[in-house]
Amino acid sequence: MEKRTLAQIEQEIAETKAALENVHGTETEVYARIVGYYRAVKHWNNGKRDEFGIRKMFTLEDSKLSETKAEAKPVEQPKPVAKIVKAEKSDLTSVTYELYTRKTCPNCPPVKAFMSNLDMPGRNIDVDTKEGLSEAAKKGIFASPTVIFYNAAGVETARCHNVEELEVVFQKVRVSA
Repeated sequence: MEKRTLAQIEQEIAETKAALENVHGTETEVYARIVGYYRAVKHWNNGKRDEFGIRKMFTLEDSKLSETKAEAKPVEQPKPVAKIVKAEKSDLTSVTYELYTRKTCPNCPPVKAFMSNLDMPGRNIDVDTKEGLSEAAKKGIFASPTVIFYNAAGVETARCHNVEELEVVFQKVRVSA
């Protein structure tokens, strides 16, 4: 192996640093659902882009973290959805859900069917009505369908928007329980 001098090594380092400064990647195109179909975010109007910026993906783990941060005083630990799935039939009545849907929503019927197979109390809210839209706005709901799960204390424990997300929430629960 050829011996290099310190000057040669420093020269190679300088050349590598210069090459790294001139590295330019390509723009990543992000697609998201808007008004019922997927489209590149860069083609959205300014209002929709702003709305996309404030959207949040809710997961069971994130909701547990925010609950602990928000609680200043000691409160009975809420039962996660994981316990509900594996729990006895009598425990399911302590958990409720709200399902926000629209009549013209193509993704609402599968979510309604999934929720109807669960043995837990809940209510369907039609956001096409003035009252339903007002309630959805108060809870920061920007899309339909949206399912919000509440524990016995009335604290939100999960939020899902399609059957796949519902299956993931309930599958994670079964695995971790």
